[in-house]
Amino acid sequence: MRVVKLSIVAAALTLALAVPSFAQTPPQTQPPKPQTPTTQPPATTPTQPAAPKPQPPVPFPQDAKYGVVDVQYIAQNSTSGKDASKKLNDLQTKKLGEVQDKNKQLQALTTKRDQSSAAVLNEAARAQLDKDIDKLQRDIQFMQSNAQAELQDLNNELQSDFQKKLVPIIEEIAKEKGLYLVFTTDSGFAYIHPGLNLSDEVVKRLDAKKN
Repeated sequence: MRVVKLSIVAAALTLALAVPSFAQTPPQTQPPKPQTPTTQPPATTPTQPAAPKPQPPVPFPQDAKYGVVDVQYIAQNSTSGKDASKKLNDLQTKKLGEVQDKNKQLQALTTKRDQSSAAVLNEAARAQLDKDIDKLQRDIQFMQSNAQAELQDLNNELQSDFQKKLVPIIEEIAKEKGLYLVFTTDSGFAYIHPGLNLSDEVVKRLDAKKN
């Protein structure tokens, strides 16, 4: 039986292994306000219903000629996908730390200039300080641009590597099951039979090949 050549949608991989935003900083959190003690008795916690037991996986329909994979799910749950995400996050953390160090230097120079009186800094010294601040600002902008480019290059490399590992496994499963086509879940289907989802099997084989 002829198996149609599988093509992974690029958008699915882009969403699964996306470049993290470089310029974002963690939001500042306010300290919790002290609670005023009350004399009221503690409220009773309603009984939570028992968690439903996990259902066994739905078997793949024997007469099916089509299958489905969730690329995002595979990237988030496979060892290869997790490793790729960690590499991106590690590079982002490194680059962000470098920019933050430069920002501290910039803040120190700016504070020195703004808080120094004319008696402390003469006109020539203040002019030199302005030049140093301007240069440091340009350096920071260059570092941010360069860091984003490095993250994008790594992301493209990881996506390509992930696809090279993923496609042969999906094709292998498709041939074993005699499938004509394997779709991705982002193709826009209104309903997909759960048994047609091959994602867990793909994750299992990806991890097995890694070991």
